[in-house]
Amino acid sequence: MAEIETKVKKETMNGAKVLLECLRNEGVDEIFGYPGGVLLGIYEELFHCDFIKHYLVRHEQAAIHAAEGYARATGKAGVAIVTSGPGATNAITGIANAYYDGYPLVILTGQVAVTQIGNDAFQEADIVGITRPCCKHNYLLKDIKKLPQVIKHAFHIATTGKPGPVVIDLPKDVIGNKTELKFPDKIELPGYNPNYVGHPRQCEKALELLCRARRPVIISGGGVIPTEGYNELTELANKMGIPVTNTLMGIGTFPADNPLSLGMMGMHGNFWANLAVSNCDVLFAVGTRFNDRITGNVKKFARDAKIIHVDVDPCSIGKNVRVDIPIVGDSKNVLRSMLDMYDASQPNIYPDDKIAWIKQIDEWKQKRAMPVTNTDKLHPQNVIEKIYEMTKDKDAIIATEVGQHQMWTAQLYKFNKPRRLITSGGLGTMGFGFPASMGAQVGQKDRLVFNIAGDGSIQMNIQELATCVDYNLPVKIAIINNGYLGMVRQWQEKMFDKHYSHTKISSPDFVKLAESYGIKGIRVTKEEELEGAIQEAINHPGPVVMDFIVEPFEMVYPWVLAGKPINQVLLSNECKCED
Repeated sequence: MAEIETKVKKETMNGAKVLLECLRNEGVDEIFGYPGGVLLGIYEELFHCDFIKHYLVRHEQAAIHAAEGYARATGKAGVAIVTSGPGATNAITGIANAYYDGYPLVILTGQVAVTQIGNDAFQEADIVGITRPCCKHNYLLKDIKKLPQVIKHAFHIATTGKPGPVVIDLPKDVIGNKTELKFPDKIELPGYNPNYVGHPRQCEKALELLCRARRPVIISGGGVIPTEGYNELTELANKMGIPVTNTLMGIGTFPADNPLSLGMMGMHGNFWANLAVSNCDVLFAVGTRFNDRITGNVKKFARDAKIIHVDVDPCSIGKNVRVDIPIVGDSKNVLRSMLDMYDASQPNIYPDDKIAWIKQIDEWKQKRAMPVTNTDKLHPQNVIEKIYEMTKDKDAIIATEVGQHQMWTAQLYKFNKPRRLITSGGLGTMGFGFPASMGAQVGQKDRLVFNIAGDGSIQMNIQELATCVDYNLPVKIAIINNGYLGMVRQWQEKMFDKHYSHTKISSPDFVKLAESYGIKGIRVTKEEELEGAIQEAINHPGPVVMDFIVEPFEMVYPWVLAGKPINQVLLSNECKCED
C-alpha cells in the first residue's frame, strides 16, 4: 500500500460528498455524465454542489469523448461519470480512444453493491475486467476511507508519464458509507516512476548524429503535445535547419507556415514528406508510436536511416521499428538538453549537402494530388479550404470525425499551434468529433470551435445536439455530405471493383433535424454559397449545423495502399509517384 502523508480535515460525510470534495481538491470544476440508479447518491450531492458544473449528455460514449475533447483543448484531465452495467459498457469506446491517443481522463463508473458483485445483479458489469486492456489503470473501491487516496492516485497516473484514462469503479453501498475526509498531501506509488530526463550520453549521441547528417528529418508526433515540447522542437529544427514532418496526432506541434514544415506524412500524408522520410540518412522521431499509418510496409521504412527515437513511454521505443539511439524521457526535457549542448557557432559538417537536401524536398513539393472529378458539384476540399480561410485568424479549434473529411482537414487546414486539431488517431472512432468539440468548447468557452464531420460519422452521436442546446455550446458543425461512408467506399472503388457493398447511406434532412432541436441549420450546394454560409455560422451566437452537399465520388489523395512502402504514393487514379 502506498504511504501517503495527509492533513486532516475533521469532518465526517458520506462517500458521495467526499468524492466531490476530492474532485474539487484536484481542481475539477466541470464534468460530463449520465445518471443511473447506483449513482443517485452522487447526483443528490451534485444537486447541492455549487463548485462543479455537470454537463448532461445523451449517451455515455459522448460523455467520455467530451471529457477527452476538454482534456485535449485545455491540457487538464477530463472527468466523466457514468452508471453501472450498460452505462459503463457504453463508455468503453471512449476510454479506448483516449488510451490509444494518450490523453488524461478520470472516469467514474457506478457499480452494484459490493455484496452483489459476481451475483449477476441488475445492471452489473465487470468494468474493471473489461477496461483492463484499454485504460492506463483502474480501481474497484471497496473501502470508503481509501477514496481520497484513490482519487489522488488516479489523477497522478492519468496526467503523468504517457497520459491516459484511469477508471474508478464505485459500488453503490461504499459511496453511501460515511468517513472522515482526509486529503492526501503526498503520493508515492512504488513501481510507477516515469522517466522524464533523457540520459545525457544518449542525448549527446543523438545531437552528434544530427550534426553529421546529410539528409536529416524530424518526425513530430502526438507525444510532443502533453509534454509541451513543441517550442523546443521548433527551436532545434530552426537552429539546425532540419525539415519537420508531423504524424496526424502531431499536427500543430510544428508551425505549418514554417519553411521547414513538410506537413503530415503517412498513408494520406504529403508525397514530399513520405519521400523525405524514405530517403533521409538520420530520422529523429519524437513522441510517435510508429504505427502502421505512418510506416506503411515497416520492413521498407527508412531503410537507409539511423533512427533516433524519443518517447516518455519506454514501451513505445523499438516496438514497431528498429531504433539506433533510444532516449526515454519527456520530449521537452530531452530537446532542451540537446539545445543546451548544441553550439550554434559550430559550422555544419555537411552544409552543402543539407542545402541540396532542402532543395530536393522543394522540388518534390511541386507534385500535388488533384481532385478526381471536374463536375460542377461542390468539392469537399474547397469547403475545408474555405473554412480554413475564414477561421485561420481566429485561433479556432477544429475537431473532426473519422473518414475522408478527417484526412482532407489534416492536409488542407494549416495548424500553427498545438491543441487546435482534435481528432481520433489510434482507434479511428467515428462519432468522436462532435462530443469532443463540445468538450473543447466547455474547456475554451471564448474560442471558436468547428466540428468537421461526414454524413455517416455525424449520425453516430448526433443526439448530442440536445446537449449543445441545453448548455448553449456554440459549436459549428460542418457536415461533408456525400451520401456514402466515403473512406470505406474509396477502398471499395480501388480494391473491390467498385462493389459499394453497404456504403451508400441515407441521412435525415440535417437542416430540419437541427431546427427540430432548436438549432440553426444551413444547407450549401454551390461554390458561391460557401463564404456567406460559413460567415453566417461564425456570426451566430449558438450552435449551427451546416450541410454541405458535395461530389459523392471524390477520393482522398495522396494515398499509400495498405502494405505498400510510404514512398509508393498514388496522387490520383491515373498518377502513381514512386521514388
